Amino acid sequence: MTYRIDSKGKIFTDVIRKDEVAVLIQTVTGLIHGHVYLRPEQRIKDELNTEERFIAVTQAEVYGPTGEVLYHSRFLTLNKAHIIWVRPDEEPTEKG
Repeated sequence: MTYRIDSKGKIFTDVIRKDEVAVLIQTVTGLIHGHVYLRPEQRIKDELNTEERFIAVTQAEVYGPTGEVLYHSRFLTLNKAHIIWVRPDEEPTEKG
């Protein structure tokens, strides 16, 4: 990544474009539906195999063991050590 510093000391960096991917994430205690962001040509697996311990999830819905929505969050960070599996998913549909 390149950067430049102007005469006032402000730092400017490159803009990194990322793609939004809807995912289902099974954790040790529940299920999360939300979005993760990947660099172009990057796989979900690539994002999980970075050295960072946490992954950012936006528009998250956290489900309990019986399938009820426990809470909604516009943003959460999830410790990768608690992830059992992840798969790409479509947006949830309303029932009924």
